[in-house]
Amino acid sequence: MMRIFANITLLIFFGLLSATLSAQQHKPNPLVKDSVSGKPDTIKNDKKKQEDVIDLMHILFHETPSVKSDSIGLKPVISIAPALGYTLQSRLAILLSGNMAFRTGPESRISIISGSTAYTQNKQFTIPIQSSIWNKSNTYNFVGEIRYYEYPQSTFGLGSNAYIGNEDPMDYDYARFSETVLRHISGNFYAGAGYIIDYHWDISHKGTVNSAISDYSTYGAVPRTTSSGLTLNGLYDSRDFSINPEDGFYASYQFRQNLKSLGSTSTWNSLILDMRKYFRFPASSNNVLAIWSYDWLTISGKPPYLDLPSTLWDTYTNAGRGYIQGRFRGAQMVYAETEYRYRITANGLLGGVVFVNAESFSAAQGTRLQAIQPGFGPGLRVKLNKISKTNIAIDYGIGREGSKGFFINIGELF
Repeated sequence: MMRIFANITLLIFFGLLSATLSAQQHKPNPLVKDSVSGKPDTIKNDKKKQEDVIDLMHILFHETPSVKSDSIGLKPVISIAPALGYTLQSRLAILLSGNMAFRTGPESRISIISGSTAYTQNKQFTIPIQSSIWNKSNTYNFVGEIRYYEYPQSTFGLGSNAYIGNEDPMDYDYARFSETVLRHISGNFYAGAGYIIDYHWDISHKGTVNSAISDYSTYGAVPRTTSSGLTLNGLYDSRDFSINPEDGFYASYQFRQNLKSLGSTSTWNSLILDMRKYFRFPASSNNVLAIWSYDWLTISGKPPYLDLPSTLWDTYTNAGRGYIQGRFRGAQMVYAETEYRYRITANGLLGGVVFVNAESFSAAQGTRLQAIQPGFGPGLRVKLNKISKTNIAIDYGIGREGSKGFFINIGELF
């Protein structure tokens, strides 16, 4: 999802819309489960106490709320939040973010389609769309992603020792298509394969602002690049609720082989390991301790510069709160984060988080990991939709070298 980063951010929600399509026709089913592990959908355990933005709007405007289902069924539940902001990275920015949650069958896991669109005063235009669709029997999971970016953005060099003064302003267009099919193997295990293509074109750069030799120039400046490859994928998922988990474990791997025969600029391989653990802490509370590990490794070959692992360029552009997107880049990325999520109001309308993370990058392929760069900060959660458990996430991240600013997201970051 699009996030906004700056020293000062003005967020003006000019609309908060949470809709349930045909929810009145859907009767709650207490046997519906969100996990193939057989755990009940925990969102119903505390339903009578829950309130969201739409409930608040009914109260403010003295309206009688319509009858809603208390669970996600075959009819989609849609959460949308338009916003207007100002940041040092983007200047004035307008964005529209949201997600849609639904089931393809009474016993299927929850399918999700999420996306956003944004336009900034710096002429950045983005449309990322992500999907995870389960079939009726939970035998297959179809995971897709489409991105289109017109994206002026600076790079600062390779490795986590990269000096912020070596900023090199870049501009490029970017498109991605990815589709993975996972099949149920046993229990919570899935495995499958997919295809990804990343295409960058009209690439240009101005050189470093301090006249030093740019790492991008040394690596190999080119006007366009293509990375086209097949993937082998594995998944273990025992989370109780995929949008906003309170318990369970998630682990996935993706081995990607990019080949010149498939149109790639160069032949190279990579591996992504993504692991997450959630548990209530204390056990009797609604507070959640979430732990995330994300390792993005170049196994062999030389990826195009813009396809190297980089801060906030993971699948969900969430790894690295506290730093500007693209701040660190390199052949290897090791990342870890812990977040504590707690309620501020008993009805769940407002919540808070505190988080701490750490990232380390190597420079070019074959070099060692460099300095560990920490990030930390607090955050606010506003319940946008109590049925899908979707929150508006507003975080203030702090990093090193004076790096700090707001990060805004629809849904939890992991």
